[in-house]
Amino acid sequence: MTDAPFTAALLKSADAVESPLRRALRRLMRRKGAIFGLAIIVLFLAIAIFAPLLTPYDPIVQSWTAVRKPPSALHWFGTDDLGRDILVRVFYGARASLMAGVISVGIALAIGVPLGLAAGTLGGFFDALIGRLTDAMLACPFLILASALAACRGPSLGNAMIAIGVTTTPIFVRLTRGQVLAVNVEEYVAAARAIGNPRWRIALVHILPNILPALLVQATLSIAAAIIAEASLSFLGLGQQPPDPSWGSMLNSAQRFLINAPWMAVWPGLAIFLTVLSFNLVGDGLRDALNPREN
Repeated sequence: MTDAPFTAALLKSADAVESPLRRALRRLMRRKGAIFGLAIIVLFLAIAIFAPLLTPYDPIVQSWTAVRKPPSALHWFGTDDLGRDILVRVFYGARASLMAGVISVGIALAIGVPLGLAAGTLGGFFDALIGRLTDAMLACPFLILASALAACRGPSLGNAMIAIGVTTTPIFVRLTRGQVLAVNVEEYVAAARAIGNPRWRIALVHILPNILPALLVQATLSIAAAIIAEASLSFLGLGQQPPDPSWGSMLNSAQRFLINAPWMAVWPGLAIFLTVLSFNLVGDGLRDALNPREN
């Protein structure tokens, strides 16, 4: 009996020193919306990776005997105007959409974070120059700027990803710079500066790790926006080129048959909706889980 208070004190102490990662995971697990979104994302990732094993048909082979067939036991999602199985094309289209979302945001992070970190750390003329360039790019509508860049480079999935990544970069430049300026006045940064650490070391060792949560949340939300942008560019003929499947190009083909074959538009549209919703739910959950004010 005498050990009970001591054991309780140890357990309380263990909770008090819980690692930030475990604490964030515990908070995230409480949010059902984020867990639902994460499950949908994992499902689409598995579909994209194992699409050849999950589907019995080729996504680009045409069949003139199965043109615009409604959903059936043979073709669960029906067929399109060229007799191709829509379920198979939705599965393979997940590859293009997810890859475009992740790679384009990776490009934006690779360019935007160093520029924002340097602007917030160095200040002066460099900060003013980066700020004006960022303002100029943000003044242009996102999709119009991405369409212009993709059209200049030529229609392809790779060029669409580059265009989306470059267009998303100003968001991360501004976010990183703002976070750097906020963290720069903290006591631990002032202490690191007082003992003679160079600017680059302060930026990389003391500032960057403390702004990663905000960048992670923004990256998750930006992937959702990038998936919509890729679908829009493919719809306009600037992204994934036929006959390779893409959710946006599938919607482009379906627009002529909305009355006679609505299933051609329903399934790729539903895939885009679920994927974007899932990334937004996960982003909201991460924002709450990484908030130090949350319990």
